[in-house]
Amino acid sequence: MDAIWIAAALAVAVIGGWPVTAGLLRFAKSKTVRAVDAAESGEGAQAAASAALPGEAGAESEPVLREARQLESAPSDVSTSEGGDQAALPSGNPAGPEAAPPEPAVASPKVEVLRGGLLIGFLERAAVAVAIFSGQPVAIAYVVAIKGLGRYPELKDTPAASERFIIGTLASMLWSASVAVLAKALLL
Repeated sequence: MDAIWIAAALAVAVIGGWPVTAGLLRFAKSKTVRAVDAAESGEGAQAAASAALPGEAGAESEPVLREARQLESAPSDVSTSEGGDQAALPSGNPAGPEAAPPEPAVASPKVEVLRGGLLIGFLERAAVAVAIFSGQPVAIAYVVAIKGLGRYPELKDTPAASERFIIGTLASMLWSASVAVLAKALLL
């Protein structure tokens, strides 16, 4: 009978960790979190407003959204002469700073999402749960080492992938270890 409960706990640890990890990763890249990050880094109201949606943001972001809307609807400082030509502004740009061609952003190569993450996550959670059930929690260090070394080439060049890797790994391992420890304490 214990084998059935252990198998059920292993299934919950392995399969149940996927929605938990996916939810945490979704939260980590949510527009509300990006709006808070933009506000903390001082990128201004425009960046925060473009990242936050009124339905997702809390009451504290309403002034930021209101200020961004005012900036968008503000009239430009471009004056025209009688002939319809635009008068040059002090900046030397005939159409003002709004009409200046946008400077090209730093081109970043299109980075593929870490391949095989779903399958690796299932295997990782299974290894963590089996290590705890077998009384060998030191084996979890091997799982972390193998996973980190295997992903190192992809992670060293992409900070966003590194962040997703860390969040996903910690969420996945914490879920699996929690389920395994709870099951072991209750069943064995």
